[in-house]
This record gives sequence, C-alpha cells and structure tokens, in this order.
Amino acid sequence: MKPAPFKYFAPTTIDEALSLLAEHGYEAKVLAGGQSLIPMMNFRLAQPSVIVDINNIKELFYISPCDDGGLRIGAMSRHGQVEHSSVVAERAPLIYEAIPHIGTVHIRSRGTFGGSLVHADPSAELATVSVALEGSFLLRNQSGERWVPANEFFVGLFTSVLEPDELLVEARFPPWPSRTGCALAEVSRRPHDFALVGVAAVVTLDQSNRCQQARLVFLSVGDGPIEARQAMEMLKNKALTQENILAAAETAAKKDIDPGSDIHASAEYRRHLAEVLSRRALETAYQRARGDGR
Repeated sequence: MKPAPFKYFAPTTIDEALSLLAEHGYEAKVLAGGQSLIPMMNFRLAQPSVIVDINNIKELFYISPCDDGGLRIGAMSRHGQVEHSSVVAERAPLIYEAIPHIGTVHIRSRGTFGGSLVHADPSAELATVSVALEGSFLLRNQSGERWVPANEFFVGLFTSVLEPDELLVEARFPPWPSRTGCALAEVSRRPHDFALVGVAAVVTLDQSNRCQQARLVFLSVGDGPIEARQAMEMLKNKALTQENILAAAETAAKKDIDPGSDIHASAEYRRHLAEVLSRRALETAYQRARGDGR
C-alpha cells in the first residue's frame, strides 16, 4: 500500500519546525528516521495530512559530553552513530550495550535516538534504558522549553507527554557513578525481532560491595517501560548474594509486572522470562560493578 496524500515540509532550523507544528497541530507528524512512521503510513495506520521532515536541521545531530561527566544526545543522532561513539561507551555504557539490539544495521543507519523515544514503543530498548539511567528529555515549542524525566515521559501504549506543538530536542543522562555496572538481557523469537521480554539493570555498590542503588526496568511487559520498584527496594543496602538476587528477580516477575498474553507468548511464559532475565542481568551488572564498572 501507499500512504494517504499529505503536505511535505523540510525545515532547516528548530524554530521553523516549531512554527509548522504550532500551525498544524494534531494534523502534523514529525519525520526523523522514518523507520516506524513510514511503514505505519504505508499501511494507513497513520494518516497525517502534514509531514515535517527534520532531517535538514543540523543542530539536532550531536553526541556531546557534559562538563559534569554526563552525556547529551541530540534527537537526530542516528543509532549507528551512537553505536560507534566512544563517548557513549564511556559515559553511558548501558546505551552502548542496547543499541545493537535495535533492528538490523540498515535500520540503525537511519533510525534516530529521538525518534525511537517519541514513538514510545513498549518494546523499545532505548525507552527502557533511558528510564534505567534516570535520563531526562528536553522538549521545546514556540512558548519555551521543559525538561521531562524519562520515567514521566512514557504514559501509555505508543503515547508520551509530548504535545502536538512540541519537538524533542535532546536526551541528557547524568554522570556514570563509580563502582557501577549495568546489563541488558532480552529474549526474542528470532534475531532482530522485537523482544518477548527484556530487562535493563544498573547496580551501584558502596565501598563494602553492598548495593547502594539498583535499577531494574522491563520492556515488552506493559504499555511502556516498567520499573520493578519492589525488587529494587529489596536490594537497597543489601549484599548481592545469589539468594538476594534470586528473591529480587522472583519479586520483579510476580509482583512488579503484569504482562499480557498474545500470539507470541503467554503471560505465564513472560513472567518466567522476566525472572530468568532479571537474575542474569543483576548478576552481570553486579560483576561489572565489582570490576571496572563496565
């Protein structure tokens, strides 16, 4: 199939793009990498009357270290650029680990960091790791700008707090703490498929190797990234023994998530995967935290 008719605009500045979004509102869609929007338009699942193509806005293409040790990623940074960035590998290793899980190399050559976030797919790795890393997103419209924490950005299935006249400009991540390790674990039916279940883990240890903070966030088990709050609280200030990790993984699978059943997997199987993957991710993150933190 082919998309329904639409008007096409290709602004070269953020201000020009914001003017178009303010004018056309809900009738407009932003085109970034197009790896999700174009197939949806071809199948008539999305029928915007206006396309605002932001590929010519050069100020949205950047990956920059922050003075405080954090990381800034412009919305139009391609997945492939992020995948091969030494700055990302050093300052946000969980993002660096997650990128190869996104589609194929062809998709990563066009798909964008900001586009993936705004699409708000519950199976998206970048949404999940952004929450796990306690990132925040800069949203801008003609009236001004606002920062939104990642865990408040995703509000439902393919739904975020982004308003029709707003553009996601930047994702920012805090400094990577010392004695911190991370891991991403997921299971899919075939290579490059969306994950049946996935989980991102971040563990920070104190000087006694006790858990100072643990972050455990799931993908593909709800309408967006799901934080395993009870499991995370169980590990705080505890030694990460095998017993404690197993208990936290069980709590995450049985109490923190409420997965559904579909043609790909039952809810029961997803809970089983969640428990196994949580254990593996926490063990790996703990081992990395005790080593060099990577």
